[in-house]
Amino acid sequence: MDLSSLKKLTKDEILCGSFGIERETLRVHSMGELSLTPHPKIFGDKLENPIVTTDFSESQIEIISPTFNHIDEAFVTFCSLSDMVNEALPEKEYFWFHSLPGILPEDRKIPIAHYSDDEEGQKSEEYRMKLAEKYGLKKQMISGIHFNFSFAEETLKKLYPNDGKQTFEEFKNEVYLKISRNYIRYCWLVIYLTGSSISCHETFTDDCIRLMDKKDKFGSYYSTKGASLRNGSCGYKNLKKLYPSYSSVEEFTKDIASYIESGDLSEAKELYTQIRLKPKNPKDLLNSLNDTGIEYVEIRTLDINPFYRCGLTKRDMQFLHLFIIYMLVKNESDYENWQEEALINEELSAERAFDDEMRLIRDGEEVTLKEWGLELINEMHYMVDELGIYYHDMLDLMTLRLEKPHVTYSQRLVKLIEKQGYINTIVDLSLKNKQKFKNTKIKEMKEYRKLALN
Repeated sequence: MDLSSLKKLTKDEILCGSFGIERETLRVHSMGELSLTPHPKIFGDKLENPIVTTDFSESQIEIISPTFNHIDEAFVTFCSLSDMVNEALPEKEYFWFHSLPGILPEDRKIPIAHYSDDEEGQKSEEYRMKLAEKYGLKKQMISGIHFNFSFAEETLKKLYPNDGKQTFEEFKNEVYLKISRNYIRYCWLVIYLTGSSISCHETFTDDCIRLMDKKDKFGSYYSTKGASLRNGSCGYKNLKKLYPSYSSVEEFTKDIASYIESGDLSEAKELYTQIRLKPKNPKDLLNSLNDTGIEYVEIRTLDINPFYRCGLTKRDMQFLHLFIIYMLVKNESDYENWQEEALINEELSAERAFDDEMRLIRDGEEVTLKEWGLELINEMHYMVDELGIYYHDMLDLMTLRLEKPHVTYSQRLVKLIEKQGYINTIVDLSLKNKQKFKNTKIKEMKEYRKLALN
């Protein structure tokens, strides 16, 4: 797939798709202390509520938006849901607006999510207990935002060459496989542009604390060099570095099955990657991928944005959408060890983005983050011109973040933490974000309140 293929489509056909957002967020109280109370009753049964559930812990709410055909509608509704759930929390509780946790209790006091006593509920709880034993309870407290995307089926049908060389399903798989390969190569740029998880309390894990070069006056640590430690080596990642093939669905599922057989993974969903291939039936992931192919991709890079009331800005969501389209048309490198190199760049950007001596690796050669990042953004400018999308103002904002690092979320957060410490900073931002809800008028809330609230 190249740029000339997309030029046959209208602007609306290019931009139309299916958009959904998932947000993991910790419930806290007082001065950023983890809430140890059960999942609030107002949200009903975790397994039955289509919008509000838990992730790993009773203290970790997950909001799942419905899917929409246009990004604007998806974003507005997601923000509405985030506000509604935050407002519905018990008195004196609020969302923690940072991907790394606040003040944590002893491991044994962190409550694993409890489900119903039926077979499905027991399996969900047992899976989490195994993860706790394998990765540690505190690591599970890391939270983020996932962006789900697929092209409209009609768009893919118009792109499908139908020349007898491959079926439509094979073509569709290749579209999402190419996006995935390129996204893995270049997700370091998304980490830099949107990252904001650069601090933690002393109660968090030692491996994360070791990556931070400063300590505040209130028992917390922070990094002046990193953009997103959640995406760094201390983030929630597989214990062993795994590089499954993305050449075909068959090769991918074969590799995942081998990791399960060897004991590196307990099941397919334990593969923690920056982008996931999602089938029609996620509960039977490997068989469903083989039988019906890839339905959509899940981007897992985004930190919770502490500066915006729903943890995500519309500009960043638009950029990610455009970036996915760019990943489809961008030519691929034939460098053999691309996945190993991509992981190095991912962690370098996450941990040392603002270190002037840091260099990324491009096909075995060193390059500065700024130089490579500006090159990619310039290519995106050319792409939107050719396609008539004209998102130049949004791309100019990303250029500004590369040229003036102090305007990035992570560096803005550093300035606040230097003045008042990590916990005080995130408590202040979290409470302000909750208060902002009261000054908004959201039409979508009535429609979803019946689904989300008991």
